[in-house]
Amino acid sequence: ITLNSAVEQLRKEGNELFKCGDYGGALAAYTQALGLDATPQDQAILHRNRAACHLKLEDYDKAETEASKAIEKDGGDVKALYRRSQALEKLGRLDQAVLDLQRCVSLEPKNKVFQEALRNIGGQIQEKVRYMSSTDAKVEQMFQILLDPEEKGTEKKQKASQNLVVLAREDAGAEKIFRSNGVQLLQCLLDTGETDLMLAALRTLVGICSEHQSRTVATLSILGTRRVVSILGVESQAVSLAACHLLQVMFDALKEGVKKGFRGKEGAIIVDPARELKVLISNLLDLLTEVGVSGQGRDNALTLLIKAVPRKSLKDPNNSLTLWVIDQGLKKILEVGGSLQDPPGELAVTANSRMSASILLSKLFDDLKCDAERENFHRLCENYIKSWFEGQGLAGKLRAIQTVSCLLQGPCDAGNRALELSGVMESVIALCASEQEEEQLVAVEALIHAAGKAKRASFITANGVSLLKDLYKCSEKDSIRIRALVGLCKLGSAGGTDFSMKQFAEGSTLKLAKQCRKWLCNDQIDAGTRRWAVEGLAYLTFDADVKEEFVEDAAALKALFQLSRSEERSVLFAVASALVNCTNSYDYEEPDPKMVELAKYAKQHVPEQHPKDKPSFVRARVKKLLVAGVVSAMVCMVKTESPVLTSSCRELLSRVFLALVEEVEDRGTVVAQGGGRALIPLALEGTDVGQTKAAQALAKLTITSNPEMTFPGERIYEVVRPLVSLLHLNCSGLQNFEALMALTNLAGISERLRQKILKEKAVPMIEGYMFEEHEMIRRAATECMCNLAMSKEVQDLFEAQGNDRLKLLVLYSGEDDELLQRAAAGGLAMLTSMRPTLCSRIPQVTTHWLEILQALLLSSNQELQHRGAVVVLNMVEASREIASTLMESEMMEILSVLAKGDHSPVTRAAAACLDKAVEYGLIQPNQDGE
Repeated sequence: ITLNSAVEQLRKEGNELFKCGDYGGALAAYTQALGLDATPQDQAILHRNRAACHLKLEDYDKAETEASKAIEKDGGDVKALYRRSQALEKLGRLDQAVLDLQRCVSLEPKNKVFQEALRNIGGQIQEKVRYMSSTDAKVEQMFQILLDPEEKGTEKKQKASQNLVVLAREDAGAEKIFRSNGVQLLQCLLDTGETDLMLAALRTLVGICSEHQSRTVATLSILGTRRVVSILGVESQAVSLAACHLLQVMFDALKEGVKKGFRGKEGAIIVDPARELKVLISNLLDLLTEVGVSGQGRDNALTLLIKAVPRKSLKDPNNSLTLWVIDQGLKKILEVGGSLQDPPGELAVTANSRMSASILLSKLFDDLKCDAERENFHRLCENYIKSWFEGQGLAGKLRAIQTVSCLLQGPCDAGNRALELSGVMESVIALCASEQEEEQLVAVEALIHAAGKAKRASFITANGVSLLKDLYKCSEKDSIRIRALVGLCKLGSAGGTDFSMKQFAEGSTLKLAKQCRKWLCNDQIDAGTRRWAVEGLAYLTFDADVKEEFVEDAAALKALFQLSRSEERSVLFAVASALVNCTNSYDYEEPDPKMVELAKYAKQHVPEQHPKDKPSFVRARVKKLLVAGVVSAMVCMVKTESPVLTSSCRELLSRVFLALVEEVEDRGTVVAQGGGRALIPLALEGTDVGQTKAAQALAKLTITSNPEMTFPGERIYEVVRPLVSLLHLNCSGLQNFEALMALTNLAGISERLRQKILKEKAVPMIEGYMFEEHEMIRRAATECMCNLAMSKEVQDLFEAQGNDRLKLLVLYSGEDDELLQRAAAGGLAMLTSMRPTLCSRIPQVTTHWLEILQALLLSSNQELQHRGAVVVLNMVEASREIASTLMESEMMEILSVLAKGDHSPVTRAAAACLDKAVEYGLIQPNQDGE
C-alpha cells in the first residue's frame, strides 16, 4: 500500500466510525493518518475532521485548535471555518465566531446553513450588548444604595444586595461588575463589618471568581490574599462559611483554569497560577495557629485544605503540593490536632477541629508515593511530639499525648510509630489514674484510640483492661466512665462477627451495651460525651444479641438519630458503623463447607455465624429501623457539609441504603423519606465500593417505582451515570441486570433521558450484554436497546452498513424465550417504522426471516402477534418487491385468517397488509370484497 492510499484508507475508516457515533474511534483513526506524513491538503481535511470529533465530544478548546490548524493549511476551507465558528460560539467568543461565519458566507453566499448561523449569532451579540448597557446603570445604582450610610438596614439595601448576588451568577453580569470597579467597591462593603453586607459582598465575589482564572487572580491582588483568608476567622458563622465557599471557588478557578467567559486578557494577567495557589494555601496554614481566630474559622480552613491539597486521583503523578504543605505546615496542623478544647487553650477549637485535623493528616499521608516521603512524614511527627513530651512538664506531656490521639484517628501508621516513642505509652497508663479530670480524659481517649489498632490491642489487653475496668467501676465522673467503657467495648469486639471468639464472659457485652444505651438516652450529658456511647455501640453491635436489643429500644434509636443531626459531627462514622452492623451490610462470605471440615481436622479456628444473624432476623431488624426513622436521619447525614463525612463514611451509608431497599415493599418508605435524593451524591463520590453499592440501590428504586416521582426535576438525569457505571465488567451479573432494567425504564420516559444515556457511552456496553449467556441479562439488554431505538442516533447505528445489529434482533424474534422474543420484535417494529430502508435488509440478514415472521403471527401471545403484524405491514409498505415475496409465501394465508378476526390491532394491521397488496396489484379481492 502506498503512503497516500494508507492515509485515504484510515480517513475512510474514521468517517465510517464517525457515522456510527464512535467519535473517539474516529479521532484515533484521523490521528493515526496524520502521523503518516500526509500531503498538506490531506492534513487540512484530517484536522477539520478531528475538529468535528471534538465538537461531538464537547471539547470546544481542542475543536477550535484543530479547525485553526486546518485553516492554516488551507485558508479557504469553508468546513473548517464553520467548525471553528461553532467551537468559538460554545466558548462564548461571539465576536471571533462572527468573523469566521462572515468568511463562510462570502465563500458560499447561497449556503442557507451559514446564513442562518450568522443571523443567530448576530442576534446573540445584539442581546449581549443590550444586556451590558442596561446593567451598567443598575450596577452603579446598587453600589450607591449599599454604600450610602443613610440607607442603614433598610429594605432597599437588602433588595440591592440580593440583586447584586443574582447579577453576579450570570457570567456577563459578573464581568460587568468586575469592569465597573466592582471588586474595590465590594472591598468597601467587607470593610463595613456589617454581617448582611459582608455576606452580599462574599456571595457576589463567588460569581465573579467562579471558573474564571484571570478575575480570581485580579480579585486576590486587589483585596489581598491575607485579607480574604482572614475573613474565615471572624466570629459570625454565616460570614465564615461564605468566605469558605468563596475560597473554594478561588481554589477551583486557580486549579482548573478557564472553562468559560471573557478570555481576552488571560495571558496578560496571569503569570503563574501555581504561585497564587501556594500563597493562598500558605495563608490558610498560618490561620490555623493564629490566636484570635474563631474555632469555626479554623475548621473551615482545615476543610479547604482537605479539599484543595491532596490529588483528586492517584493516577495524577504530581503530589508536589502535598509535599510542600507537609514541609511548610505539618507542625501547624499537628498544633490544632493537639489542642485541648476544655480547658480552652491559646487556640480556639470546636468539637470537630481535632477530627478535621486527623482527616487532613490522613489525606496527606495517603497522598505520599514512596517510603522516603512517608519516612519524612514520620520524622516530622515524631520530632514535634518529642518537642512537647520532653522538658515541657505535665502540660507538654498532655499536649504530646493529645497529638498522638490525633494521629491514631488519622494516619494510624504514624500514630503507632509515635506510641512506640520512649515513655509515651507508660505516661498514658499513668495519667489514666490522675486525679484531674481533663488529664484523665486525654489519657483514656489515647488508650481507646490505641486499642482500636491491632498492633497495640494485645499490649493493652495485658496492661489496660484491668485499668479500664477499675475506671469504669470506680470513677465518679460519667465522662471518664463512658470513655473507659468504650475502651472495654473495643477490646471486647476484637472477634468481630465471629460468634465463637468471645473476649469477655458470656453476657458481659450485653451489659456493656445496655449501659451505652442508657448514657445515649441521657440528654443531661453533653453531646461530646454521649458520642462515646455511640462509639461503644459501634463496636458492640458486632454481637447479634446486642443488635436485637438495640433495634427493640425505640428511645435509644431516637437518641441515636437526634445525635447524628447535632453539631457533634464526629459521631457520624460511629452511627454509620452501628447501622451497618445492625443491617449486616458488611461483606460476609459463606465459608466453603469442605474448607471448614479441613480446618476442623487441622484443629484450626473456624469462624461461626451467630444464629440471630440469619436473613430472617436481619430483615426484621431492617423493618424496625425503617419504622424508627432511619432514612430521614441518614438523609441528614449525607447532606453534612463537613470533612467528617469521609469516603469510608459515605461507603458505610451506601451499604445501609442498599440493605434498606433489598425488599420491594420497603422501597416506597425509603423514597418517601428522601432516600432517592440522598443516594445520588453517594453514587457520584466516595470509594469505588461505596459508589457501586449506592448505584445498585438507585437501580432497585428505578426498577420498582416511577423514576419521575422518585427523582423529580433535574435529579433524574443525575441517576444515569451511576446506573451506567454498573454495566462495567467488574460488576456482578445481578448489578448488570438491575442496571439494564433501570436504564430500560429511563429510556422509555423521554428523548432527553435517552440522549443522556447515549452521552454516557452506554450503547456499546448494552450491545455487549445482548450476547450474554445468561438469558435474563440478554433479555434486559434487548429491552433496553428496544427503548433506545426511539433515538435517531441508535437508528443510525442499525442503518450503518457492515454490522449485525439488525440480524441479531431478527434472530432473537425467533427465540424460544417469549420475553426475549417480545423485546426483539418490539425493537424491530420500532426500527422498521422509523427507518423503512431497514425493511429491505431483513430478507438479507438470515434465510430464516420468513419463518420467524410467520411464527410471530401464529403466536398464541397477542402482543407478539401484534408486533409481528406491524413489522410485516412496515415491510409491505416499504416496497412492492418485498410485498411480492411475502404474498407468494404462506404469509398471505396467515394474514387472510388474521384479517377476519375481531377488531383488534392485529386484525387491523393484517387487513392493512392485504389492502396494500391489492393496491400493488399483487392479489385480487374476492367477490365479497375481502
